[in-house]
Amino acid sequence: MATPAKRRARGPAGEPGCNSGCGSSEGSDSGSEGSACSDSDSESPIDEEVNIEFEAHSITDNDYNGIKKLLQQLFLKAPVNTAELTDILIQQNHIGSIIKQAEVQEDSSDDEEDDDEVFGFISCLNLTERKGTQCAEQIKELLVSRCEQSCEQRVVEQLSKLLNDSTKPVGLILSERFINVPPQIALPMHQQLQKELTEAQRTNKPCGKCHYYLLISKTFTEATKSNAKRKEGRNQPKEELMFANAEEEFFHEKALLKFNYSVQEESDTCLGGRWSFDDVPMKPLRTVIVVPADGIHGIMDKLKDYLSL
Repeated sequence: MATPAKRRARGPAGEPGCNSGCGSSEGSDSGSEGSACSDSDSESPIDEEVNIEFEAHSITDNDYNGIKKLLQQLFLKAPVNTAELTDILIQQNHIGSIIKQAEVQEDSSDDEEDDDEVFGFISCLNLTERKGTQCAEQIKELLVSRCEQSCEQRVVEQLSKLLNDSTKPVGLILSERFINVPPQIALPMHQQLQKELTEAQRTNKPCGKCHYYLLISKTFTEATKSNAKRKEGRNQPKEELMFANAEEEFFHEKALLKFNYSVQEESDTCLGGRWSFDDVPMKPLRTVIVVPADGIHGIMDKLKDYLSL
C-alpha cells in the first residue's frame, strides 16, 4: 500500500512555461488546461531557477481538484468524465501517488492553499475491471475513434480487440505533472506504482491484474512539417516526436501498438499550450502506447539508467 512521503527529489522549478500557479483550484470544471495564468505570471522572470524539494504521498480526498486539473490537461476537450475518473483514482488509493512540495519550515505564514498544491500524480485505471463506468467507456471510445482517423484498419481492429478482451486486462497508466517538475521524479513514482500493482495482484485488490499497459502521452512534432493526414504503414516519413514526459519515450520504444493523433484544435490555453522550441512552432499530439505487462521490468531498467539521480 502507498505510504505518505514515499520518495523525495530535488529539482529546478520555474522553467519557461506554465508554472504551478496555472493549476489553481478555481474554475476546474471549465477546463483545467485553461484555468488561466494570472497577469502576475508575466511579471516573473522566466529564466529564474529555484531549487524545490518534492515529496510523494498517497492519494487522498484533498487531492481531488489537483488531480482533476491534470487529467483535463491530458484529455483537453475530449468527452471524458474527468470528475468520475478522479473519484475512482481516489477510491482506489492503494494504487498511485501524488507529488507535492516538501514542507518548508520558514515562511509558514504564506498562503496555506499552496501547501496542498498537486504538482503531479501517477496511478492506473484498469479499463477492463472498470468496464461499464462512463469514464472508462469514454476513454476506449476516444482511443478507437482517434485510431480510425489516423491508422489503417488492421491497427484499428488490433486496438479494438485488445480493449475488449476481458481475459487480458488493460491498465491505463496515468502519469501527469506540471512542466516545471524535474523528470527524475518519474523513476521512484513508476517504481512505487509497480510495487503497488504487484501487491494489489497478490492480495486480489482492484487494478492488480494487467496483461497490457496503455499510456496516452503528451507529445509534439514540428508544425512546419507536412500536416497532411498520414496512414500508418504507408511509407509515411518518420517525424521526430518530443515527449512532454521524457521517460515515456522508453515505453514508446517497447510498444506493440502505437499511434499519434493531433490535439492542435483543442490546445488553446495555458497548460494545453502553444509550444515552440528554439523559435520553431510545435504541433501538440497525443501518442497512444500499448506495452505488454511482462515487458515493464525492462522499461524500468532503462528508466533507472536514464533518470537515476
